[in-house]
Amino acid sequence: MARLAVNIDHVATLRQARGGADPDPVAAAALAELAGAEGIIVHLREDRRHIQDRDLRLLKETVKTELNLEMAATEEMIRIAGETKPYMSTLVPEKRQELTTEGGLDVAGQKEHIGRTVKSLHEAGILVSLFVDAEPDQIQAAKDTGADFVEIHTGHYADARTDEEAGRLFKKITAGVKAAASLGLRVNLGHGLNYVNIRRFAGLTEVEEYSIGHSIISRAVLVGLERAVRDMAELVRAL
Repeated sequence: MARLAVNIDHVATLRQARGGADPDPVAAAALAELAGAEGIIVHLREDRRHIQDRDLRLLKETVKTELNLEMAATEEMIRIAGETKPYMSTLVPEKRQELTTEGGLDVAGQKEHIGRTVKSLHEAGILVSLFVDAEPDQIQAAKDTGADFVEIHTGHYADARTDEEAGRLFKKITAGVKAAASLGLRVNLGHGLNYVNIRRFAGLTEVEEYSIGHSIISRAVLVGLERAVRDMAELVRAL
């Protein structure tokens, strides 16, 4: 049975819009867990646009499930991860001007650097996932680095303008999932998934976890965080 991991970055985005203390992403994480989330995800960005170092420290102390730190493969973030020791670190590409992560990490093009980062995180006792597009060369490169997981990018599927396009991209993701699993990599999926488009993944048993943030926080504005998480958790567990 697949798990739901909730990304709470956008709770921090709302807080940072006013520069105050509310809403608190640490409190949001606790509510998400009570509502059925089996993991909490945060992305500590270089520019600290949403999640702050304080948030990460407190989340490490309070999260009862699994804390996943999304991070760029930089010396600063490797140091912070080593000090905080989340359950898992997911290496993602990061551009200063992007609104959200735009695509998968180019593991094949920087395999030595990513491999060294994976080694450093493993030495700190942290599992490592690489956020990649469903491309055979990227999945093979992820295996070559020694990563434990890949999180396959579902954003292009989520942004598809037609059902035909969505179907084609879904087939590509499915092939990527199966290729990764055949190499012995554990597989998560994430980016852009919502209460409608996630239903297509029913029966894809190789997927261990779905990483979902924006659609849950958006729904929470209207119906409350606990209900938004609970509804998504039920969908994920039924896949």
